[in-house]
Amino acid sequence: MRRPRTGARTTPRTRKARLRVARTDPWSVMKVSFLLSIALGICTIVAVSVLWMVMDAMGVFTTVGGTISEATGSGDGGGFDLQSFLSLPRVLLFTSVIVVIDVVLATALATLGAFIYNISAGFVGGVELTLAEDE
Repeated sequence: MRRPRTGARTTPRTRKARLRVARTDPWSVMKVSFLLSIALGICTIVAVSVLWMVMDAMGVFTTVGGTISEATGSGDGGGFDLQSFLSLPRVLLFTSVIVVIDVVLATALATLGAFIYNISAGFVGGVELTLAEDE
């Protein structure tokens, strides 16, 4: 059995390694950004639907619709009906269109960013990282 020397460290050493990200694979960047965009889109649709339900339960649409009817002077059904205009299916349809556009744009921009990073890393060498490992 080996005994520690007197005055030797008893705390574990930390190994450090300097690495350089010289290239990113655009295909893997595209796959990861697509999946993250899909997850963000699902979260957005759930958040919008929950927010709509809370606002509907609080009577926000009825109150604002009544205020608009009073302001425009169309009290007997001939005016603007906010509740039918901002119905849940219509809001979710609009949100879904925005989410689809977001997924396409985020995926395309992340892939384009990977290509641009590869080109610039060829000139300057890439990003250097220092990784540490506790023993």
